[in-house]
Amino acid sequence: MIMRWLARWRYKLANVWWWLTRPVTVGVRLIPVHGGRVLLVKHTYQDSWYLPGGMVERGETLEEAVRREAAEELGATLGALRLFGVYTNFYQYKSDHVAVFVCEDFTMTGETDGEIERFDFFALDALPLGTSPGSRRRVREYLEGAGGARFGRW
Repeated sequence: MIMRWLARWRYKLANVWWWLTRPVTVGVRLIPVHGGRVLLVKHTYQDSWYLPGGMVERGETLEEAVRREAAEELGATLGALRLFGVYTNFYQYKSDHVAVFVCEDFTMTGETDGEIERFDFFALDALPLGTSPGSRRRVREYLEGAGGARFGRW
């Protein structure tokens, strides 16, 4: 309980910092699909379901970042990746640029870091209530299956 409270306060303080500094950030998200189901995560500091992912660290490639985030958040080892799209998000006062990858070949231990409260697999066409709007849009685009990488607003 105390860890969840601390994580939420850390997240709120980060929002204040972002408001003051208006940073340009780069992140990654993953659409992990297995057996017609997508894996979503719930963070300890947010209430919605999200595609797994996070920030790209200094000196890290996009591929390295998405593989690291999957390992940290889910104990996942990713096989082949496909770039799905690159999106821009102006939420939380940042100019956040997010590269989204698809992986349909992965294994996972299910061991999460302290950032993930829970995770679950959901039917691609029946995401749970409370799925973040951006995650919902990316899964819908995946279902529509149009070829080529996408871009636009998160």
